[in-house]
Amino acid sequence: MRLSQAWIIAAKDFQTFGKKKNIIYTTFVVPLLVSVGLPLVVRAVERRLASGALTAELTTLLPTFAWVFLVLAGITPTTIASYTIVGEKIERSLEALLATPTTDSEILVGKGLAAFLPALGAILGGGIIFMALMDAVTRGALGYDFFPNGSAALVLFVLVPLAALMSIEWNVIISARVNDVRAAQQIGMLLMLPFAALYVAGELRLIGLGVTRNLLIIAGILLAVDVVFLYLSRATFRRDEILTKWK
Repeated sequence: MRLSQAWIIAAKDFQTFGKKKNIIYTTFVVPLLVSVGLPLVVRAVERRLASGALTAELTTLLPTFAWVFLVLAGITPTTIASYTIVGEKIERSLEALLATPTTDSEILVGKGLAAFLPALGAILGGGIIFMALMDAVTRGALGYDFFPNGSAALVLFVLVPLAALMSIEWNVIISARVNDVRAAQQIGMLLMLPFAALYVAGELRLIGLGVTRNLLIIAGILLAVDVVFLYLSRATFRRDEILTKWK
């Protein structure tokens, strides 16, 4: 596999995405809104609770809030990943690429990079803004800066990349079987449900999302699913079938 060829494919997709407002919004604006909105919610709650009660709540809620960025990792790449195959097929720009000597692996890696890098950059950027603003809001109540910490680092730099990769692989599997961008995105969004369920469980204090052991177990599960999805995405991407049977 030629990585240089894969990067050429990714670079071409970057240029295309820059012209799509819906991709720009879901990739960059949504994480920014979340990173600013959560501290504002805590600020509003801070004004209603006594200092002691707020401190107790924050030590539980803040690790859970960081988990929101993992939920975003299951959502954000969906728009890009579904467009790179289904959208280009509809616009009849995919056939030209599939007809070249470029291998399936080079195409998948190139389009994977095109979805992975913007989504990861937007989520990590949003996470950094979130931590800075949240520290500014909670420093008075806690007496120290809660972020950055080990659990937040695990979420942002280990779990988020693994979840984003899973989302892309899942969308490749879906996109190889549907011929409508909206349908691909709707089915792709289903991947966020397990992350959302864990977030709710964390809010209800059924699981500690700030506990390192729990995060490492979840990371191991994500890695295993990524490996399975990698083989499935490679097996389901059949260029001849896409060229001849998609209508």
